[in-house]
Amino acid sequence: MNISRDREPSDIQISSGKSTADTMYKVILYYNFKPIDDVKAFIADHRAACKELELKGRVYVSDEGINGTLAGKIGAIDQYKTFLQSKPGFSDTEYKEDLSDEIPFAKLIVKHRPESVSLNAGDDIEPGTEGVVYLSPAEWRSVMESGDDYVMIDVRNNYESKVGHFEGALLPDVKYFYDFPKWLDEANIDTDKKVLMYCTGGIRCEKFSVYMKKRGYKDVNQLHGGIINYGQAEGGAHFKGKCFVFDDRLVVPVNPNDEEPISECEISGVPCDTYINCANMECNRLFICSEEAAVEMQGCCCEECKSSEKRRPFNAENAYAPFRKWYHYFGPEFKDRQSASARSEA
Repeated sequence: MNISRDREPSDIQISSGKSTADTMYKVILYYNFKPIDDVKAFIADHRAACKELELKGRVYVSDEGINGTLAGKIGAIDQYKTFLQSKPGFSDTEYKEDLSDEIPFAKLIVKHRPESVSLNAGDDIEPGTEGVVYLSPAEWRSVMESGDDYVMIDVRNNYESKVGHFEGALLPDVKYFYDFPKWLDEANIDTDKKVLMYCTGGIRCEKFSVYMKKRGYKDVNQLHGGIINYGQAEGGAHFKGKCFVFDDRLVVPVNPNDEEPISECEISGVPCDTYINCANMECNRLFICSEEAAVEMQGCCCEECKSSEKRRPFNAENAYAPFRKWYHYFGPEFKDRQSASARSEA
């Protein structure tokens, strides 16, 4: 699987970990499904505001709303929140916040997307409709501890659930969010059964819960605010492992009383839950790797990649430092080579 940390995820998330008193930065996660009439102007206004405030992160804007995560100085983030809430329809935007001693993004991206998060279901999926029930973290925990009969679905990609998930959840073996409709068709879940679903911050459930209701599932419930909100409110009870994140932190703790890895290093087999991208730029595979194995393999996933001439420089003293885009290491001939390879495979 070739997935980079620079890849633009369908759901973006922040840490639920502990912070220190001398923390300098704030990270926010948010989304809001509200119609935007002039998307182009909205994006330009947003980009200018974020640059002025020296924020980094990702903001995706579509006709249906906004989906973003940003990091910056505490005062700058607070100013951004005031800026967004001043926009018509966005005064009720909810934020999940965390403090960090560094900004976990390399740059700022503000761009248009056809959907705030892409399910590609072909249906008119309007979040917040069809009678979907939102469970608070306390209500979610109560259902889990009630002994009631239900099916729980992890609405994230397979590499996310591999390093952490709720006890008893179904873990769909899908690579992308838009694979979920096909998965549901093959899952044979009783439409009368109580359904619980969760994702990292809530946005993927906003779409998939409505999709399930439209497919005839009668009792569909989603965890409000996702794993991040639950970890902050309930201490991560009944969550095993850690939460995968699409930024430089890689994974973050959810349950402070149970941080043991549930996955293994793909090189050495030791318990591990940290991902890296293969140092070979032509591979770039995302894989779980211990620090010792990363040093031994110079950041590569296999011996073949280790001998590649397109291997990015590896820092053994900071084995988990993220790699960046190709242009940080190679000239334009690398992109031309990739394009030629793609054409030959077409």
